[in-house]
Amino acid sequence: MLQLRKVLSRLLCVIALLVSGLAAMSTSAQAAVPDRWGFAYVNTYSGIPSPAHQAGSWSVGFNVSVTPGAVGQSFVRFPQIATTGGVVHVTAVAQDAYWCQAQNWGPSGLDLVAAVQCYKYGGTPVFAEYTIVFETSTGTLPVSQGFGYVHYNGASITSQFNSVAAPNSVVGGGGSWTVSLPGLGSPAPAGNVQVTAVNPSQPARCKVAGWTPAPGGQTIQVRCFNATNVPLNTGWTLTYQRERAITGAAIPPKSFAYTFDVSPGTAGPYAPTPVGINYNSQLGVNTVQSSGLGLRMVLFPRVAVAPTHVQATAYGPGPEFCNLQTLWTLSGTTVFVRNVACYSATTRVNQPSLTTYTSAF
Repeated sequence: MLQLRKVLSRLLCVIALLVSGLAAMSTSAQAAVPDRWGFAYVNTYSGIPSPAHQAGSWSVGFNVSVTPGAVGQSFVRFPQIATTGGVVHVTAVAQDAYWCQAQNWGPSGLDLVAAVQCYKYGGTPVFAEYTIVFETSTGTLPVSQGFGYVHYNGASITSQFNSVAAPNSVVGGGGSWTVSLPGLGSPAPAGNVQVTAVNPSQPARCKVAGWTPAPGGQTIQVRCFNATNVPLNTGWTLTYQRERAITGAAIPPKSFAYTFDVSPGTAGPYAPTPVGINYNSQLGVNTVQSSGLGLRMVLFPRVAVAPTHVQATAYGPGPEFCNLQTLWTLSGTTVFVRNVACYSATTRVNQPSLTTYTSAF
């Protein structure tokens, strides 16, 4: 009987250790980012958009779907990831001076639905293809990496994340804001920034107007404009990434990259510097080159693993904006973004821009 008690005691200890180990693993997984994410290339206003360019944290067998709204409006349904908060980014894919903006997003049953509206310069609603990504995060990251986002509704922060658990802040208004991401600092420029306008009732465009890195954190200026070039007080989203994918994945995809075209007048191909703004997870060297006035071809080598996603944002204090001229392509292991197209009103111009790419894997 004594021997049996000893055996049972040891067995219970083993079970307790296993349970505690699993609990620790679960806690560790929950502490990583993100909670939920999804992306798509929306090439239809009704039905299932391109299967080769959508992925998310939902179970196998589900797809992103799209339903039409008013002219230029569509509702993107991300399956099985219903939640509140997070951020949405949208980039138009068009041959002309079009942009797309988020109107709102939120849970609908088990799904998350985002409303997107597209316009041409001047404010006329128009059908346009676009890329869209949603992401929400919790937890922390090593200080060598950095990830943070802000959803600002024009008056206050409604959703935010910082991978060192520091509170982000926003000051300003009337179309110009300064965003502080404390604890995500770097001694030299490093990472990538994406900004998207959020407005449910009128045309709005937003961009990165300035970016100041420091060891204590990142300081980023956001500026927004109306259907033409008038500063506009509106909502917006901002995401900062450093050595993380735009989805902020807890187990990051092996294949992602980003770059900052700081010299849009350079014919190239050239690799933007410093190296921190030109990151490639597979140690490829990203390059940018001209395809004509206001057209910049971006190459991300070694990371072409479908399904894939691209976002682009204009940089600079003026009202210029950028979109994707057409769908990117994969050739071997290289991603060809041909092209990031930038505009001043309806005229293409050479404009600094930030481009980010990720695979689901």
